[in-house]
Amino acid sequence: MPASKRVFDLCFALFLLIPLGLVMLVVSVVLLLKQGRPIFYAAERMRAPGRSFTQLKFRTMLRQDGDFGATGAHKHWRITPFGHFLRRSRIDELPQLFNILRGDMSFVGPRPPLREYVERFPAIYSQVLNSRPGVTGLATLIYHRHEDRILASCQSAEATEAAYYRRCLPAKLKIDLIYQRHRSTGMDLWILWNTIKIVISRRDERPRRRGRG
Repeated sequence: MPASKRVFDLCFALFLLIPLGLVMLVVSVVLLLKQGRPIFYAAERMRAPGRSFTQLKFRTMLRQDGDFGATGAHKHWRITPFGHFLRRSRIDELPQLFNILRGDMSFVGPRPPLREYVERFPAIYSQVLNSRPGVTGLATLIYHRHEDRILASCQSAEATEAAYYRRCLPAKLKIDLIYQRHRSTGMDLWILWNTIKIVISRRDERPRRRGRG
């Protein structure tokens, strides 16, 4: 990871913690009153082949033993009304500011994968995870809404996993590899800016990058 990108991550995360720290405090209190503990959803993710970390998010779902894998229609009943708001606004991901400060994540990069995905596709992830995992990324920007639509039609955990492995994961990995080949400060800022615009406007359409020249 370039030193300049790490400096940007640290400075921007600290800057955002000033206004967003109050937002996280209010959300924590509301979650505690509405859902009880735990407030955070802590899950193992990979930052590099053989190197895992604990990714933090606000908990948006009712707890269930043996939970695993992607979120499809079979899990939608577990998402609380407040959880829907947190997911739609991306507020559920604010605790990842602490992951950034700890050096586990960056603002922009491939989404941190599950261990099973890295172990299943080690050659590809050895390239994808050359960049530190990000809160947002090119694959997230381009494919996130399409992935949601695919998984929203899956009525069982098995169907969700099959659809994710067969349709979503290959597409996302291709986009992540494109990011690896063309990553730059300019691209990172473009991804970050378009992510902010989508969150604010709640648009579903994909942004288009302007051609050069």
